[in-house]
This record gives sequence, structure tokens and C-alpha cells, in this order.
Amino acid sequence: MGTKHHSLWQTLRDEAIRLSEEEKLLAPYFHEFVLKHASLEEALSAILAAKLASAPLSALSLTREIEHVFEQSAEIRAAVRRDLQAIEERDPAAGGVVEPFLHYKGFHSLEAYRVSHYLWNEHRFALAYYLRNRVTEIFAVDIHPAAKIGKGIFIDHATGVVIGETAHVGNDVSLLHGVTLGGTGKEHGDRHPKVGNGVLIGAGTKILGNVRIGEGSKIGAGSVVLDHVPPHSTVVGVPGRVVGHPKTGRPSLLMDQSIDSEELVFSSYTASML
Repeated sequence: MGTKHHSLWQTLRDEAIRLSEEEKLLAPYFHEFVLKHASLEEALSAILAAKLASAPLSALSLTREIEHVFEQSAEIRAAVRRDLQAIEERDPAAGGVVEPFLHYKGFHSLEAYRVSHYLWNEHRFALAYYLRNRVTEIFAVDIHPAAKIGKGIFIDHATGVVIGETAHVGNDVSLLHGVTLGGTGKEHGDRHPKVGNGVLIGAGTKILGNVRIGEGSKIGAGSVVLDHVPPHSTVVGVPGRVVGHPKTGRPSLLMDQSIDSEELVFSSYTASML
């Protein structure tokens, strides 16, 4: 394990120890899901299994299965850390890493997806679908196991997020609650959006069909996007239209969802918004 990986796990443990001392009532909780474990992956396996187990599938059995996936995939181990660091860097409410690690359902649903995606690629479709169904029931997030999602993803609040079967999401993407990356109907084949690196997708946005959202773009809250979006574009409205350009190359990192006059290209369309 590299120094950076070790330091993240050590930071998580240190935060758990401090909180255990500050709130004695929760000391057994922090011990059960952080302090008694030997690694970040082992602890995360226990958390996910506790939340996603059911009467037919015990938490113990599910913990072992999730641990096995983490052991087999260095790519997933790296993605988990990138995702956790993304929350710490982009969410001012996080206050560290132990809070999102234990309590953020956006993080939990994303890491459960990573496990189900690995199982899907191993042709273990039944278990992959089981995890998807449990994530939907428990977290109100629906990510198809076949979707392809990069690293450094931040799903803020998460409730109502839907990501379809043939969707692709690049690295360092941030999206908020109520976002749909969906199809447009009953068509088969490649039918879901492709989101580039560094994109910020505002709350309630619907991106539908096999459309490309260029890297470094910002999609305003509540937009409905049905067409391709060029890289480094600001999009708002129903239907979504390009109105300008973000002030930064990767708006996902700043999490600034406001659309101000500096990033608008003045036109008859944008004039009515100012």
C-alpha cells in the first residue's frame, strides 16, 4: 500500500478515534465499522454489507464477497480512494473523511456500483442485479451494473440519481440529486449519455439519449439535455442550450452551480436571463 493510500486510512482512523472520545455513545459504532478493521477496504466491505444485506443474504456472506472484489481489483481500490478524496475536497459539509465514509449514501451507492460492475464483467449477473436492487431500495439511487464510471466521482445528496446501462461517466465528475443519465424510450443498444471528464451536473438535470457532454462543461440545475454538448460549455434550460463557457476548466472541482453574467455569451436568449 502506498504512502498516500496509507495516510488516507490513517486519517480516517484518527478521525474515528477522536469522535469516539468526543461521543462515547457512538464509540462501539466507530469501532465496529472503522477501528477494528485492518484496511479501508475491509471497513468499507463491512459498511456496505451491513446496509445491503437481507434475510436471504447475510451481512457476513456479503462482506466476504465484497472483500474478495476489492482484493481482486486494484482499479477499484484506487477508485474508492479517489471518490472519498473528491468528497473531502469538494463538499464543505464533509468536515473530513470519516463522515462521508460512514454516512454519505452517494459514496456508498457509488462503491456498491463498483462492486456490482466488477461482478457484471465476471458474468455474475444475478448478484450484480441483486446489489443494484438493494442500492435502489436503501439509497434511492439506481445505477446499472453495466454503466462505466470513472474515478474521483462526487454524487452529492444522491437521492433520485439514475444512471443507465450504456452510460459512460468520465473522471472527476460531480453530480447532484435528481440527475438522470437515461434513454429516450424503448430503443436498444448504445442509448445513454457519455459524460466527459470534469463535468458538473446540477440538481434535477435530465440528460437523455446517446449524447456526449464535452469535458469541462457545466449543466445548470433542472436542465433537460437532448443534444451533444461541446467541451467547456455552460448549458441551461428546457431544452438545454449552450449559453456560454464555465470560468474554469473543470467546474466539477469548484462545485459552483451558479450561472453568472461572466460565463454567458450575450445573445437574445441570454439577455432575458440577466
